[in-house]
Amino acid sequence: MFLALKEIKHEKLRYGLIILMIFLISYLIFMLSSLAVGLASQNTQAIENWNAQKIVLNKNANISMSQSILTKDDLKNAKIGKNEAIIGQLGIVAKKKGKNSISAQFLGIKKDQFIYQDQDIIAGKKAKNGNQITVDSSFKDKGYKLGDQISLNGSKKKYKIVGFVNNAKINIAPIVYGSMKTWKKLRMVAPNVAASAVVSKNSNYKFNYKDAKTYPIQAFIDKLPGYTAQNLTFELMIGFLFVISLIVIAVFLYILTMQKMHNFAVMRAQGIPSKTLVGATISQSIILVAIGVVIAIILMWLTDLTLPAAVPMTFTPAIMISGTLGMLVMGIIGSLIPIRSILKVDPAKAIGE
Repeated sequence: MFLALKEIKHEKLRYGLIILMIFLISYLIFMLSSLAVGLASQNTQAIENWNAQKIVLNKNANISMSQSILTKDDLKNAKIGKNEAIIGQLGIVAKKKGKNSISAQFLGIKKDQFIYQDQDIIAGKKAKNGNQITVDSSFKDKGYKLGDQISLNGSKKKYKIVGFVNNAKINIAPIVYGSMKTWKKLRMVAPNVAASAVVSKNSNYKFNYKDAKTYPIQAFIDKLPGYTAQNLTFELMIGFLFVISLIVIAVFLYILTMQKMHNFAVMRAQGIPSKTLVGATISQSIILVAIGVVIAIILMWLTDLTLPAAVPMTFTPAIMISGTLGMLVMGIIGSLIPIRSILKVDPAKAIGE
């Protein structure tokens, strides 16, 4: 460690450039990870708030709630207890004169079931009748306020916003909560249609009857449009960045090691053991990575504070810890590459010179 610190202090510019490279890569990893988590969260915010474990859909709907229709016959023998809730889903466009329209998901729910009762209202109150709705807090960010009368899908009938709900998004779209009666009217379904889905907080819940089939909630989440592809894309990009960081650290340390071979030979001739030189190289790598990552964390924290709420970024302690450990592992692996050259140093060459 002493040799590593001494050399870094002596060659500030050289090692400063390495730290800069590590910082840039670390910052990009934290940025992409935060965006990946933020976007994934906006896909599943509502589902996580419901604490749903199982979902009942039409077996021919390709595990998609928006394509699912459950009839009264399908749900004839369904057990709907305190841990279950019926949902009607419909993609809509919400609009108020003088304000930008918002693409959203309308969810018809029942007042005596847990989704309605568990709404996290941050302003206003819960809807009491079919003329009232509660909406995701992102509506508030876009200029909508309590008491606004809005149309849904261009309907002549107006619906009054009586409350704003925290973290009410599904598949990135904000949710508009209303009554099942309103859902049926907007979707123009047949009289025998009962719902789009049934969700349950009970992990053991199972109901298969006629066209109704029960799925684990994770299977439903994985089928959300773009969800799996989006996560795989981010994971691939982050993985490439870790590989790039490994290559950068290895190349820089290898070049520096080759430039110091004469010095290593002299030190070996003076009786300094190889393990000391190897330890110095590994310590040097850890120090450089640690400094670069700490600077990246500080800048990432400031970035998270300054970015507008519209940017779906979530910088969590888990991202910080996993990114830091990943970079340290890459740094240690990268430092092992020039070790073979250090171990092959011939002290006789230094004595001869």
